[in-house]
Amino acid sequence: MSTLRRGLSSSSVAVGAWRTKAVARIISVPCTRTAIHMPRQAVPFGASLLLAPPRRRVPGGLMGRQSFHVLAAAAPTEAPAAPSTPPLPDSIKNKAHGFTLQCTQFVKEYGSYVLLYKHDKTGAELISVPNSDENKTFGVVFRTPVDDSTGIPHILEHSVLCGSRKYPIKKLISELTKSSLQTYLNATTFADRTCYPVASTNTQDFYKLVDVYLDAVFYPSCVSDRRIFEQEGWHFELNSKKEPLTYKGVVFNEMKGIYSSLDKPHYRIVLQALFPDNAYRHDSGGDPEVIPDLTFEQFQQFHAKYYHPSNARFWFYGDDDPVKRLELLDSYLKEFERRDVNSSVETQKLKRTPRSVTEYYAAGDGEEGEQKAYVSVSWVLSDNPLDVETELALGFLNYLMLGTPAAPLRKALNDSQLGAAVIGGGVDTQLKQPYFTLGLKGVDPADSDKVEELITSKLKELATSGFSASAIEAAINTIEFSLRENINSNPRGLSLMLRAVGAWIYDRDPFTQIQWEDALSSFKSKLASGHQDVFGQLIRSLLLDNQHRVTVRLLPDPELAATTEAKEKARLEAARGAMTDDQLDALVKNTSALKELQETPDPPQALACIPALQLSDIPPTITKVPTSSKALADGATLLAHDLFTNDVLYLEAAFDMRSVPARLLPLVPLFCLSLTQMGTSSESIVELTERIGRKTGGISIYPFTSAVRGKEQPVAYIMVRGKAMGGKSADMLDLMHDILLTARLDDKQRFTQMVAEIKVLIERGIIMDGHSFAAGRLAAQCDMAAALNETMGGLSFLKSIPSLAKKVETDDGWQEVKSDLEAIRSALLQRNGAIVNMTADAATLSVVEGQVSNFLAALPAASAPTAKAPQSWSNALLLPRTNEAICVPTQVNYVAKAANLFKDAGYELNGSAYVVEKYLNAWLWDRVRVVGGAYGGSCSFDPLSGMFTYMSYRDPNLLDTLDTYDGSADYLRSLNLSKDELTKAIIGTMGNIDAYQLPDAKGYSALVRHLLGVTDEERQIQRDQILGTSNKDFKAFADAIECVRGAAGRVVAVTSLDKAKSVLNEKPNFWEIKSVL
Repeated sequence: MSTLRRGLSSSSVAVGAWRTKAVARIISVPCTRTAIHMPRQAVPFGASLLLAPPRRRVPGGLMGRQSFHVLAAAAPTEAPAAPSTPPLPDSIKNKAHGFTLQCTQFVKEYGSYVLLYKHDKTGAELISVPNSDENKTFGVVFRTPVDDSTGIPHILEHSVLCGSRKYPIKKLISELTKSSLQTYLNATTFADRTCYPVASTNTQDFYKLVDVYLDAVFYPSCVSDRRIFEQEGWHFELNSKKEPLTYKGVVFNEMKGIYSSLDKPHYRIVLQALFPDNAYRHDSGGDPEVIPDLTFEQFQQFHAKYYHPSNARFWFYGDDDPVKRLELLDSYLKEFERRDVNSSVETQKLKRTPRSVTEYYAAGDGEEGEQKAYVSVSWVLSDNPLDVETELALGFLNYLMLGTPAAPLRKALNDSQLGAAVIGGGVDTQLKQPYFTLGLKGVDPADSDKVEELITSKLKELATSGFSASAIEAAINTIEFSLRENINSNPRGLSLMLRAVGAWIYDRDPFTQIQWEDALSSFKSKLASGHQDVFGQLIRSLLLDNQHRVTVRLLPDPELAATTEAKEKARLEAARGAMTDDQLDALVKNTSALKELQETPDPPQALACIPALQLSDIPPTITKVPTSSKALADGATLLAHDLFTNDVLYLEAAFDMRSVPARLLPLVPLFCLSLTQMGTSSESIVELTERIGRKTGGISIYPFTSAVRGKEQPVAYIMVRGKAMGGKSADMLDLMHDILLTARLDDKQRFTQMVAEIKVLIERGIIMDGHSFAAGRLAAQCDMAAALNETMGGLSFLKSIPSLAKKVETDDGWQEVKSDLEAIRSALLQRNGAIVNMTADAATLSVVEGQVSNFLAALPAASAPTAKAPQSWSNALLLPRTNEAICVPTQVNYVAKAANLFKDAGYELNGSAYVVEKYLNAWLWDRVRVVGGAYGGSCSFDPLSGMFTYMSYRDPNLLDTLDTYDGSADYLRSLNLSKDELTKAIIGTMGNIDAYQLPDAKGYSALVRHLLGVTDEERQIQRDQILGTSNKDFKAFADAIECVRGAAGRVVAVTSLDKAKSVLNEKPNFWEIKSVL
């Protein structure tokens, strides 16, 4: 559950790929990637509901920016023939269970009928999409505009899933995750709406989830139980009259973490300045300074006003019975009467004069002379809805200007050396009115005017000069299939729902967002005719001639964090001073009572209200991915997976990284980026990028490392991933050949910019995802794969960046760096040990096999002078085993504690560990989040390395959280689960193990298993162990994790300097303090 915060990609390095979980299940998809992950080539900036669904993100800035996904492989120039319209299924009813069919359309883009119903009694609308997709999706969306920044919709989104009339369970979400086969279970707060989606491939499980969500949103316990509001929103906490008064609350602390982000203040100020007269000027997620103004009565009134069927949009998608959907909904809706709900967002009238805003954000001390200003230019593009073709054209324009590192506007900003990284992704059409924002971070305040001048001058140039035919062809090729294929982590049904809702909640036609072929065809015809200056006209009318423009300058203030903290302290002291002794006594009593309630388990009779599946509903055998393996010349291996992919080829080429000298490891991520961002010996970066866009659906290059169970040394590869239509497979392999063998590595200016971009992104990652960095540091003390990750993308990597940047400034230093980049290439590129993995249908695979052989033949053989022998990594790469406080400017903490169960406890892996881990996560959720007020608390067991790690996320506590961790073993020993409780725990675990995968993910999972030596026999053994989990397995795992509480356990926390020092006051010599920002 989270607010949707559309954090903007600030460089070509993938956002959100910073600390991929150290390892997933070897039974499912075991995988460790380094912290820096090269994205798919040509990822467009901006967000267009028509072009792609919004992706859910880790919460981060108020309606900031969000990149839309390249969802597919390259499309052919001519779109495939549209499917013929099938007859309407007999199961579709015009009138049933209180619903009347309003509209029926066959959406050829997805081969499905889409039905729009209206509920006769309440006026509620439903879109029902019956098709053959087994991954069924349900969602309900309420319009929830705000008129302040107290965070009501966000707190309500958290609270409604804390029990309901029919399901009186305090830990409802926790119980569902423990006992369901769900493939998606969440809730999201947007700027003007709140969304509750679920998905499952099991029909019985799916209907259970739908019923729970419907009861929760319409009859939540939170509207009558103030304690839920206090727990999830905010409350005064006072454990004794001798202690200071504090604020606690899950959302309160979540938003404190978000407001600690380096980017958060900028995007909030942009939205406030762009939309000064409507709801978007407020933060729907909540401002920590304002959240304590919210009363329980306001909270109740908000639910009563907006959580009504007349204000709801419902969505069903998948292969379940379309009439059963109506029956299930009507069982709830029939209890309500129609009501007029005023929930629309007022239109922002366009201003006639540009404005400038200067504000400040909380910064660390930094280094003298560091450039830390944020400068952006933003426009509201229209006060009227855009028609489908204009929105489509705007999406193409945005891609052409900003969608790749070689796109002219983005390249101009990167090449200007005015800042460290691009911020703002251009166009965003996900609010009621589209807007555009773009700028730079890391700017010398004296250069702020130059940023604005550069953006406007480049826009004027593009309005006149336009774009090359090659660039337009690449854009069409990339975007067209981004509309066709779903590789989003969301279920397809959810992706389509989010598209439709983007128009639907504004009372526009929801079909326009999922029916785009005709508009695309018309737009392509206009471009082909050459008679219309489509893009120049858009640039002039929506940007250059548009006076509703805001320039935001955000300057660093090293004192602001202390000032904010002092204001909160003063407010709390004033509140306490206004209380009588009786009121203080009552507050102490209330604090104790709330904690007692939170720590009291739900009774068995309440838990029994959630219908559970049986173990007999779970397939006893593993699902195998069809795989053939063939040894090629010079020690190369070809893996092939015959799966239906709609004529798309997914291909990975893996090159052993053990040949790279350890001293060069920090350069590996930059080497991977350089391969596609400097051009080749025969192509500029612009030409190379456009060829990738024309011929493929994207090429990405990144390091992959993972522990291997039972071995000290990890696997380490450079992965080259690509996808293309089957008919363009040769073009893709030619591109991979040119990139690997002829890519230029001598563009000093671009390399310098990449170094700056990576520094900014890692710094942002530490503040926003500190738990991952802390866990990575702990793992790097014991595990070689984690040590490699730390060297190539963790704090160790960040510490190496300043010296690298200084080295590049000198001619001799740059020559040395160039030589090192070439040394990495020479070490990597050899046929011996190379692995190529292909996923496609049999006909495509047979054609591509010969092309792969030719691709490999062009690489140096193992005996070539450039080839290096694989090496073992030295233990010198491991970090010292010590406790650390990583200090950054933040209002919250990320607390991790870990030990290695294989090495420190002698634990032998059993599949039951997955069940115990998941069950323990539910307990930690309760203790760290529900009781402690953190946004999250969890544990993670890596079955390959043996690392067992506790983590908290946006946590107000430090030592108290560590005490909770240390109580985990005793909690597990105290359990004596009933048969039903064990069954639920096992089923919930199997939901993770049997997670729904699309064909490309299946092929990639098979590749990773091959790399790690995980056999199907081993997977089956562990599946059997999971299904046979008993109470004694919980006791055995408790004994294993005892070592984390003991001498072997180590702690790393990302926190503020003041809080790190306060720990030393209580526990001298507890940890080493390391200031990072």
